[in-house]
Amino acid sequence: MSSWNLPIKEIGETPLVGDGTTFRSITETVCRVTENKAPRAWWVAFLIAVNFTGIMTLAIGYLFWTGVGVWGNNAPVYWAWDITNFVWWIGIGHAGTLISAVLFLFRQKWRTAINRFAEAMTIFAVICALVFPGIHVGRAWYAYYMLPLPNEMAIWPNFKSPLIWDIFAVSTYFTVSTMFWLVGLIPDLATLRDRATNKYRRMIYGALSLGWRGSNRHWQNYERAYLILAALSTPLVLSVHSVVSFDFATSLLPGWHTTILPPYFVAGAVFSGFAMVMTLMLVTRAVYGMRSLVLMKHLELMNKIILVTGSLVGYAYAMEFFIAWYSGNEYERFLFVENRLQGPMAWAYWIMISCNVLSPQVFWFKKCRTSIPVMFVVSILVNIGMWFERFVIIVTSLYRDFLPSSWGTFRPTLVDIFTYAGTLGLFFTAFLLFIRWIPMIAIAEVKGVLPEADPHFGEGAESHGHRETFHEPIAAEAE
Repeated sequence: MSSWNLPIKEIGETPLVGDGTTFRSITETVCRVTENKAPRAWWVAFLIAVNFTGIMTLAIGYLFWTGVGVWGNNAPVYWAWDITNFVWWIGIGHAGTLISAVLFLFRQKWRTAINRFAEAMTIFAVICALVFPGIHVGRAWYAYYMLPLPNEMAIWPNFKSPLIWDIFAVSTYFTVSTMFWLVGLIPDLATLRDRATNKYRRMIYGALSLGWRGSNRHWQNYERAYLILAALSTPLVLSVHSVVSFDFATSLLPGWHTTILPPYFVAGAVFSGFAMVMTLMLVTRAVYGMRSLVLMKHLELMNKIILVTGSLVGYAYAMEFFIAWYSGNEYERFLFVENRLQGPMAWAYWIMISCNVLSPQVFWFKKCRTSIPVMFVVSILVNIGMWFERFVIIVTSLYRDFLPSSWGTFRPTLVDIFTYAGTLGLFFTAFLLFIRWIPMIAIAEVKGVLPEADPHFGEGAESHGHRETFHEPIAAEAE
């Protein structure tokens, strides 16, 4: 077992697995999902997700054939749902890097039950996000101009543009996150290879596990590679969404031209990412019977992070209004008071405040932090609220320009709606395939938190004059 997973378990410490969990039970619980036939509910969900993905494909084809005029974008709202959805999906992908890399470096062992979910969600969310920059440029067949390819192009990428920074930041984030995810999968894929009864499954999992045999040398190389990738991934938590915020912060438009946006976007990204992990985990945990591996302790710790990041987001909202007042800039003050608090689009602002600032406050109470229905509802509300946050930042900063004669409004078209709904379908299609064919929980890492994984397990109890107890009874969850 890898050395960085070996637990240092104190007497009376709350266990990270259910009572009676063994090495064998962990393997059986996780592997049976990929080895047994998919339940009917999985097929229903998969077909719905595939249909929505097909709708997205048709909407994008119609967009390419007709032009971006099929969207609701207009003067002065030149950016609307396309950029809103891009920023929202990038934000959702942030929790994966935080849970996997940052918590790993800080030796937070409770991450082991949820990191595989988060890593997969990161990759799928970034794929959905990358759909929008590719289709909102107008002539999509010239999208390769954004890449620094050595060729005969008359127009080279403008490296002063934040949109080009997005390309580098997001592509780097996607590459490192994918490598981090794949490296972590190697021991578990080898487990599936060794258990496979079908020749083709054995060949596929054997190729993906890269010849893993669990030798000491393999574990040493694995630990070193995992640590290096975790160290590379950690700065991306701050850099990627900071760069995305520069799309707005480097402009001169009131509501966008503010230095608080980079930390504000990062806190919001972690906030929305954890909420999405919570939403997916609660459903999958219940459907596939993972309650012995994903305990209430894991969910409660995630709720605490949602509470902290939600409070940070609320502080950022308040600071925007304070700076608009303190700066004495009449345009900033008009934007925040007349465009957001009041006006035709005020409903979007108040939905954002209700979902992002007010709803997580219930987690101050332990009864709410440990209630499955409460945390599920709050996670859904946070996802809705964070979408509206991006919508408020973009649309309410644009729809009333400096000249009242150029004021306008924004209404999404069916193409807008179908494209966004289709990315949700794409995300859930990928996620459902993931839980069907790949271990959704890191088998090797969860085994590492068992007391039996400690090489000194059972030693020293006599010298202290008492019997060492590693598993406390876990109260039944009221679900």
